[in-house]
Amino acid sequence: MSEAIQPGEVAVVLGAGGFLGSHVADALSSAGYRVRLFDRNPSPFQRPDQEMIVGDLMDLDQVSGAIRGAAAVYNFAAIADIDEAQDNPLGTASINVLGNMHALEASRLAGVRRFIFASSVYVYSEAGSFYRASKQAAERFTETYHERYGLDYTILRYGSLYGRRSDQRNGIYRMLHEAIQNRSITYHGSGESIREYIHVEDAARMSVQILAPEFANRHLILTGQEKLRIHDVMTMISEILPWEVSLHFDQDRPGHHYQITPYAFQPRVGRKLVLNEHVDLGQGLLDCIQEIHQHVSPVREENDVSPSPMDNQA
Repeated sequence: MSEAIQPGEVAVVLGAGGFLGSHVADALSSAGYRVRLFDRNPSPFQRPDQEMIVGDLMDLDQVSGAIRGAAAVYNFAAIADIDEAQDNPLGTASINVLGNMHALEASRLAGVRRFIFASSVYVYSEAGSFYRASKQAAERFTETYHERYGLDYTILRYGSLYGRRSDQRNGIYRMLHEAIQNRSITYHGSGESIREYIHVEDAARMSVQILAPEFANRHLILTGQEKLRIHDVMTMISEILPWEVSLHFDQDRPGHHYQITPYAFQPRVGRKLVLNEHVDLGQGLLDCIQEIHQHVSPVREENDVSPSPMDNQA
C-alpha cells in the first residue's frame, strides 16, 4: 500500500490561482498541510500561511524548482474551457498534455510520493472535442509514469463544478451572471441535458481526503449526488431571484457538451467518491448570487428608479 501523506508535509498546487485549484489549496491548508502555490501570476486567493511561486508550467526547470521537497503534487494547470479548447487544439495539447508531462517528470525527479491529476468526466465521452482528447492522453501518461517509474498517482475526474471564484468559463456562473445582469438566461441547447452539479468546496474537501493510502493509483469520480436537467437549474435560478427571468434555448447552437451521460469511451473504471454532508444546490446558488451581485447591477426598466430587491438581500 502507498505511504500516507501526512499533515505538515508539503503539498504543491499547480494552477493554484484558478477556480478549483485555489479551493483545493485552501482545503489543504485547513487540513494542516504546508501548501505551496504555483501559477503564472500571483494568486489573488493566497492565504498568509501559503507560499506562492510564480512560474510557467511549460518551463520544466521552473516546475522542478517549485516541486522540490514536496510529498504531494496537484496539477490543475490546464485549458479547462471546452469551447476555448475547441478553437485551440495546439494550445490545448501543449498545456494539458505536455504541461502535465512537465509536472510528472518534475515529480519523478523530486521523489514526490503522490501525483494528483485533475481530469474530467469527459474522458468517458465522445463529446468534449480537443478538451476530452487532452484529458484522455494526460491520464494515460500519468498511468504510464506509475508503470515505468513507480510514481503513485490519483486521477480525479471532476464533474460540473460551481461556486465562488468562478468566471464566464463556468456554466452556472454564466447563467447566474446573465440572470442578474440581463434578467434572462440563454442556453445553447434544448435544456434537457442532465448534470450532477457539485459545489467546489465539497470537491475540494474530497480532493484532500484522497491523500489517504487507499486512494493511491485509483481513478475517482467527483460529481454531485443529484441529477438535474439544465432547464430545471435555470428554472430554479429564476425562482430564487426576486425579479422575472426569461428563459431561452438556442437549439441551433448546441455546443460541444454531452446531453444525458458522458459515458461512451471507456478508460479505466473510476469509482465515485461522495460526502455524507454536502452543499445543497439551492444554498450554493444563493452564495454564488451574492458574490456575482456585488459586481453586477441588474438591468432596470428605463423609468424604474426604485432600489432592486437584491439590494436588500446581498
